[in-house]
Amino acid sequence: MRWHPRGYGGERRNPEQVKRDGWKEQRIFAVSLDDQRLTWPERELVRQLGERLYGARPTQREVQE
Repeated sequence: MRWHPRGYGGERRNPEQVKRDGWKEQRIFAVSLDDQRLTWPERELVRQLGERLYGARPTQREVQE
């Protein structure tokens, strides 16, 4: 008999299911700015919220240095 603690073993959830469960169970919202299901105004709102809460994302030049 095999016994694994919850979250170990078994089937691995795909990222969309993890995000969906996080929203439903813990009210955590995870979204990509590149999600094609969002319109431009929705993506812009997500970007602005992210910058307000976590600061501006580094530019491509800052990432390379």
